[in-house]
Amino acid sequence: MKKITLTLLSLVASIAMMAQGMVFEPEGTTLEQASAKAKAENKLIFLDCFTTWCGPCKKMARDVFPQEQVGAFMNPRFVNLKIDMESEYGAPLAKQLQIQAFPTFVIFNADAKEIGRFLGGSAAEEFLKSVEEKSKDNSSSELQQRWQNGDRDPQFLQQYLATLNASYKADEANEVAEALLEGKEETFAADSTLRMVFMRNITNPFAKSFIFTAKNPALLKAQIGDMPVEMKIKNVLTYYPRQIITEHDGTADLDQAKFDQFCALLSELKLPDADHYRLSTLITYYEKKKDYANYLKYIQEYLKNKNLDADDMQLARWVKPFSEGGATPEQKAAMKKILEQRLADIRDGKRQSQNTVGNMRLSRPTSELLQMLVDVLDGKQPTP
Repeated sequence: MKKITLTLLSLVASIAMMAQGMVFEPEGTTLEQASAKAKAENKLIFLDCFTTWCGPCKKMARDVFPQEQVGAFMNPRFVNLKIDMESEYGAPLAKQLQIQAFPTFVIFNADAKEIGRFLGGSAAEEFLKSVEEKSKDNSSSELQQRWQNGDRDPQFLQQYLATLNASYKADEANEVAEALLEGKEETFAADSTLRMVFMRNITNPFAKSFIFTAKNPALLKAQIGDMPVEMKIKNVLTYYPRQIITEHDGTADLDQAKFDQFCALLSELKLPDADHYRLSTLITYYEKKKDYANYLKYIQEYLKNKNLDADDMQLARWVKPFSEGGATPEQKAAMKKILEQRLADIRDGKRQSQNTVGNMRLSRPTSELLQMLVDVLDGKQPTP
């Protein structure tokens, strides 16, 4: 009788689970804990990588995960886990998993080895189709093992690179791309396949192919035009500093050795806007560190540099920490003086107020935004 009762209870529990949406593990559950449960229950692991500010993340949580059909498919097969990628536990995990967009959904086996991943919000049917597709082991672990064992056959590298791109693993894809381009730094521009490998996958400014291209952009520009090459160089140099600044406990650290190497590289490349990348890194670092004295110092150095130009929107972004508190009255006054000088330059015709950012037309000219920020620093109106 006891055995029959337990069986009935188990059946009732299974039916109840199928009649609801996705059941997620309690907040604070780690991937390691989910792995232990997945092993015990012979399940896979589904991880929802989200942030609190991500609109599509909220839509999935509100409209898709609670659906009965979604729960009926997911709950019997997966230990479902949600982790805020900006939380104390989630931030280093995001870096480890190379999560760069939200939401990202990752499927692991019970040992917490990744099987597949996909990005973005969707309807329930499309979501379930993606889960089913990415739950099939695509042998990426086998390809990874071949890579780690030193296999550098070009055909294999192309296959592995395609798998990494499908999994959005940018750091690993860069390593494989570097191997594909090894020894071809001066010739890859003439090969359409290798050009695509470079443009899509090289993210390391110290890659030989990147250094050669930054010094000799004309070869690649002759094949694909000026703008794509210039944007590629800019994007790589802008992306790298994010990797050498780490945030924790409300502050930040800068890997000084890597920063010094980066500055030496900028000097070697002899780019006219090299100081932009150096100073932008320091401005970002001191903002995250909440060291507003140095933050202001490097903003002022940037604005005094005749080779650089901060547009109105950049000024508006820089003023944000001062308008939100934390800075001293003297620091706020210094930032207000910067804004007032820009407004005076616009009034005197030395500069034009912006009406667009990229291809987007602004609802009001930037001079109005800057004046509003001056009023905020004066305490005349709240932060916009």
